[in-house]
Amino acid sequence: MYETTVDTTEYQAITTVIHRYIEGAALGSGEVMKPSFHKDSAIFGYAGADLFAGPIQQLFDWCDDNGPSPELTSHIANIDVTGTAATVRVELDNLAGGRFTDMFTLLKLEGEWKIMNKVFHLHG
Repeated sequence: MYETTVDTTEYQAITTVIHRYIEGAALGSGEVMKPSFHKDSAIFGYAGADLFAGPIQQLFDWCDDNGPSPELTSHIANIDVTGTAATVRVELDNLAGGRFTDMFTLLKLEGEWKIMNKVFHLHG
């Protein structure tokens, strides 16, 4: 048998990590969102017909290149935590003019939650 309850402080810590990512997106600043991610994180998704995939630095560069998104709205749609692993789904509207669904995997490393991977869907 395994324990299914999660301390609410874990959800709060994960939410803080995700909000830092969202703040960086709104400001158009890869530097602001960077602390949310593990240094070896990767990103995957389609930008139109083209696969956008590789090291997370590509996201930071994309964010810097596209600049601020002052009309950005966001919603954390789901957080699922099991021990030191978590998944989060975030809905973003008006990010560089687009609507995105982001899905993150997180891992708690040395007491701190970090985004390990980002998979996204750009809505048409």
